[in-house]
Amino acid sequence: MLCSSTFYPPQLKSSLYSINPHPLQFKHSFLHFSLKNNNTNVSSPKTLRIRAIDAAQSFDHESKLAIQFHNSQKLKIAIVGFGNFGQFLAATLIRQGHTVLAYSRSDYSIAARQMGVTFFHNPDDLCEEHPEVILLCSSIISTQKVLLSLPFQRLKRSTLFVDVLSVKEFPKNLLLEVLPNYFDIICSHPMFGPESGRHGWKGLTFMYDKVRILDEDHRIARCQKFLNVFAREGCRMIEMSCGDHDIYAAGSQFITHTVGRVLEGLNLESTPINTKGYESLLDLVENTAGDSFDLYYGLFMFNKNSLEMLEKLNFAFEDLRKELIGRLHHVVREQLFENAGKSQSMQDNNYALSKYYLNGSAHILSPKDDRFHDVAQLNKSSNSSQSNENSKLKIAVIGFGNFGQFLAKTFVHLGHEVLAYSRSDYSAMAQKLRVSYFSDADDLCEQHPEVILLCTSILSTEKVLKSLPVQRLKRSTLFVDVLSVKEFPRNLFLQHLPPYFDILCTHPMFGPESGKNGWQGLPFVFDKVRVVRDESRISRCDQFLNIFASEGCQMVEMSCAEHDWHAAGSQFITHTTGRILERLKLEATPINTKGYETLLSLMDNTVGDSFDLYYGLFLYNLNAMEQLERLDQAFESLKKQLFGRLHRIYRKQVFENEELVHALPERSFLPEISEDSNAVSSLTDNVDPK
Repeated sequence: MLCSSTFYPPQLKSSLYSINPHPLQFKHSFLHFSLKNNNTNVSSPKTLRIRAIDAAQSFDHESKLAIQFHNSQKLKIAIVGFGNFGQFLAATLIRQGHTVLAYSRSDYSIAARQMGVTFFHNPDDLCEEHPEVILLCSSIISTQKVLLSLPFQRLKRSTLFVDVLSVKEFPKNLLLEVLPNYFDIICSHPMFGPESGRHGWKGLTFMYDKVRILDEDHRIARCQKFLNVFAREGCRMIEMSCGDHDIYAAGSQFITHTVGRVLEGLNLESTPINTKGYESLLDLVENTAGDSFDLYYGLFMFNKNSLEMLEKLNFAFEDLRKELIGRLHHVVREQLFENAGKSQSMQDNNYALSKYYLNGSAHILSPKDDRFHDVAQLNKSSNSSQSNENSKLKIAVIGFGNFGQFLAKTFVHLGHEVLAYSRSDYSAMAQKLRVSYFSDADDLCEQHPEVILLCTSILSTEKVLKSLPVQRLKRSTLFVDVLSVKEFPRNLFLQHLPPYFDILCTHPMFGPESGKNGWQGLPFVFDKVRVVRDESRISRCDQFLNIFASEGCQMVEMSCAEHDWHAAGSQFITHTTGRILERLKLEATPINTKGYETLLSLMDNTVGDSFDLYYGLFLYNLNAMEQLERLDQAFESLKKQLFGRLHRIYRKQVFENEELVHALPERSFLPEISEDSNAVSSLTDNVDPK
């Protein structure tokens, strides 16, 4: 006979209690073990079952307590509005083990069945199931209508109502007004959706306000159980009043959606020369366009702070546009007065210079011009042999500011000899970077660099180029620019440089911030404007381009005109958006969304650049004015759409009220004509003709 002190191996005990907790299953496992070990003296099945239960009682009790606690944390939640967002929340609720019911005016029964959700076509049927929580997932515009359609009398009087709308004061006031005071109320806002939360909710913000929770233990516990749904998923739980939420949301969420909608109106597309900032705008457009216009309109209509933010955005755009146009007007006036004061001899010189470039004939240029009188005769064979001796380049960086230093670091790292010249004194930084610094442009040019790399600002490029003593350079020198616009430096080079200099126009589509972790995959645009068909010159041009190719840049050969067309629609729009947001003085909030953080990052990056750089993008790109006008039209179109809807609602209310006013006297006070015509006549006689 087996007695109660029978020894159980540890591994068996573990399997018995964890795998086969049911008594009958335990009996079967124990019997199998006994037979396997040739123990034939086995008691009756009844004895085995009783003794097994007795042996496992302490463990069984702990298991039951754990199960009871686990089940006590589960809720029966009814989702009202089982569309995209309702299904998104239901998936997590089901995974956590909660019982989920659903009701919607549209038929989502198939989707509900696939998820393990019980779907109801009739709200009475749903409410008779006595859910502990009613989760309102309807749109902002339809919330009132949906709420009023629910049969509250069929619910338990302790039911908890929760909304998840993007505005908070409106549903709070609505729930307090419509619901009997024995229902509990939580106003919440998951600051994420199916797109931003598709990889999990960890770190995403969940805002809530316990509007009304009656002081009973089971109600307080239920409220906490519901909030734990989001806390368990790693959400950042923010308790905040509905009023504070709407103030923050108007300055963040509404602005984010507005910017996304405006940019959507521009029909932005990916280009071969996307910057990281522009790609963030494309992502923003995609995310905001994915939401219905009703959702955006709800953010405007039901948040009293949104109109103020829309006006601020409008003022910021107008202010930026006025500053751009004002600067342009100043430049045009200066040019007009300068041209009026020029002498006839200067005009003759300009005519001769233009004729020189049109004909491409060097001998037309006067030999008395001191910019060119020191230039020696070009010796192609000598240059070719010298270029082949060393694969490294001697590069002179003109304009050794932030961007010039950024490029010089890589040049030096790759073994090239780097010289530098700038109007400001950067000798200490040059020494640190192992760059030879020159405070005199003549001294630098006499070193005969193979490449002159202009890293000046757009506005100062012409002045700097004219100041260079190019007569001290070898006539085979390659001139390269890295400006954010391309047609302007191209024309400038062709106008001011003799035809024996080579010209390469480039634009690294990155900077010290976006390229601080390497240049891998970042676009580098180039146009070989003029490279003499000589083996050494072609090789030198390729050597320079290989600096960026070897660092993993995405090399894009493109004409200067094509670059400026793409850049106006991407880079200029990106900087304009950042500058507008800067004037709004946007700041981080406790309830930042990912889209809003994108805007803050964009603002920081664009503000980091000088206004002169932005103004240069506008002034020296022929396509920028057109893009500014398109942005203005897109913003105006969006405002008209918003105010048009608002006007229709107002007119509908006015006419409905007017009909009620006219209808009430007719039903209540006018006598019946058929029975007493005198009464009618006496009534009309007393009417004041005024």
